[in-house]
Amino acid sequence: MTSKKLKVEDHEDAAQQMEAGNDSGDDSSVDENPDIYKGDEGITVDFEGRNPIDTDLDGIKQMLGQLFVKAHIDLSDLSTVIVGQNYVGSVLKQAYTDDDDEDEDSMDEDPCQVVFGVTTAINLSNKQDQNCVKQLQKMIFEKAEKYATEAVLQLFREALQSGTKCTALLLNERFVNIPAAVCVPMFENLLVEIERAKAKGMPYKFDYFLMFVKYYQKAASGAKSAEILYSNDEEEYFIKDSVASFDYSVQKETATALAGNWLEEDEELQPFRKVLLIDANKLPEIVSTIKSLVSNAVNN
Repeated sequence: MTSKKLKVEDHEDAAQQMEAGNDSGDDSSVDENPDIYKGDEGITVDFEGRNPIDTDLDGIKQMLGQLFVKAHIDLSDLSTVIVGQNYVGSVLKQAYTDDDDEDEDSMDEDPCQVVFGVTTAINLSNKQDQNCVKQLQKMIFEKAEKYATEAVLQLFREALQSGTKCTALLLNERFVNIPAAVCVPMFENLLVEIERAKAKGMPYKFDYFLMFVKYYQKAASGAKSAEILYSNDEEEYFIKDSVASFDYSVQKETATALAGNWLEEDEELQPFRKVLLIDANKLPEIVSTIKSLVSNAVNN
């Protein structure tokens, strides 16, 4: 794939400005938090998306571990699936510099080893025999039967078990505090690669995308309503366009309930996952919306 270089200049990212500009009136979202920890806002990093390779396996597994905390899913197996279909999907890594190019002449390994994020789509319908896919679906239905309405449960069964629909796992995972702006070229490239794979007759024509969203909830206090903090702020727009969803807590599975930006008084943030079903035809529109919001936030 062609590398997508993205300059990230501080940790007060465009996603926070996206929220501030959102006029949806949803009281459950965080419109503004003036007390939020700022940290070192002067860091400049160049990122680029690259096709995943074997040396990225551990980094991809770490990304998946953030999402599927202590779930009974073989993340090594799932990481291998992602690398095995490296013609669709990208890992987010630090961009090469001239010095890196010189060092690369003397070694065969990638000089920028750390995986900062992963964006990809995995066809679950044609990988039913894969152990990690079986485990993922088992976990989904264990949670759905406990937390979803009967109507939502039936939609998930149709998407994942009926054999009449083709559903992909859509992954959008990265380290906390990396701005939402990085997701735009990653998703744009994913859309191009999916279309290219479809043109070659490969199984990437999807009816639905299955997506897991990480968020934290701070309980209401006095006159202050409950707050929701998304780990990846742009995922709020995936939620808005989902056809079905349910939520479950991962409080018991996580060692900490803190999000990426915090103060000491935020220690009671409760970690959750929201599982979405998204009409596959809506993905380009969602990406376009996020791109416009990020562009407007950067320009204002």
